[in-house]
Amino acid sequence: MSESMAIPNSSLLFSSNKHTPLTFTNPSKYLQFCQSSLVFTSHSLKHKKDSSILASASSSFPVINVDYLESEFSGHGVSFAEIGESCVVRMRMENGSLTTLMLPSGLITSYKARMWHGGTVELLHTNVADGGDGNAVIQGGVSLGLMLGIEDGMNKWSPKTWVLHDVKGSPQEFIQVELMSSDSEKTVEIKYTVTLHPDNLTSEIAVTNSTSSSIQLIGSFLSHLTVSSPDATYAIGLEGSNYLNKPPVETHFSIIPPDFKDKQTGQGQSWVKTVFPGLLPNWGSNGNADAKCVVKEDEEIELVEDDNYAQLTDKMSRIYTYAPTRFSFNDRGRRNSVGIGRDGFEELYIFSPGSTKDFYGKYSFVCTGPSAMLKPINISPEDIWRGGQFIYNPNM
Repeated sequence: MSESMAIPNSSLLFSSNKHTPLTFTNPSKYLQFCQSSLVFTSHSLKHKKDSSILASASSSFPVINVDYLESEFSGHGVSFAEIGESCVVRMRMENGSLTTLMLPSGLITSYKARMWHGGTVELLHTNVADGGDGNAVIQGGVSLGLMLGIEDGMNKWSPKTWVLHDVKGSPQEFIQVELMSSDSEKTVEIKYTVTLHPDNLTSEIAVTNSTSSSIQLIGSFLSHLTVSSPDATYAIGLEGSNYLNKPPVETHFSIIPPDFKDKQTGQGQSWVKTVFPGLLPNWGSNGNADAKCVVKEDEEIELVEDDNYAQLTDKMSRIYTYAPTRFSFNDRGRRNSVGIGRDGFEELYIFSPGSTKDFYGKYSFVCTGPSAMLKPINISPEDIWRGGQFIYNPNM
């Protein structure tokens, strides 16, 4: 772990990844299988070509050779499994903590953390749905959605696929997996590092700008944390924080109840487009946009959190513009806590579907993550920008 992501004392805006659905016959058994060990999805084999300077890295699906990965990277507490055209990377610590992520999407689908009672508990919320024609769609977990645009806002690029670059560490101390993605001109490169420690999971990015112009980064980490029920869950440590009420961030991996989506079908501009005209010209204008976030004027009123032990009973979707870099969630139903931290990002996103959903059901989660959605991050020519998040387990 980098020094900037130190463990404290004691889980998108959009994604260009498409699901290639996977065949299944029993959704409930399929979900149990995904959360227990191996979870997976695929990208679409068809990507739109972008003629801009920051074009997509490739329009073809990368071939994953699991035998090569096993021979090249085994021995660090990591194992690989091939399912269809996808690869599951399984990271397991000696104390039992376990994380699984998928290639080439980079989606983290499971984080089983060691508990005080000696067992492990799943901290991430993942849902497998029937996509029609016997196909499965996986949502939830921890996803990364980024878009990078040249300063004038006319050209943009977002990572569609991730390639395994390196594996480090050991099951006794930490296990680190490095993924890479770059634009077709190799002028913008992102290193995505996932590190599993005995008591925390970190996700960090390093964006290298090799162009002759400044670029802007907009996006977020989205971590779906499973809870017994939102009304049994409390956000601790956000008192005095400034926030704006915003529509939920919708991506290919985000889980949003239908009643929230209905509120996004009105007319109007995307709030991101309003703040940054030209950077994301298609947002909110048609059904092909990667993210849909329609804002009303009354959602521009900045409020202040007045509760240091805020119960998530009510539906909420917020972007905190001024908040601590570390806070926590306490779930009385599951009798556990989860610490959340960020580095590099100034904003914080929190979304909860509220207490109207069934306990331990599809919408029993809270989604959070560091973000840069109201104000983009500027990266100068020949510069490297770093940021990330951690999910800390204080229950050992």
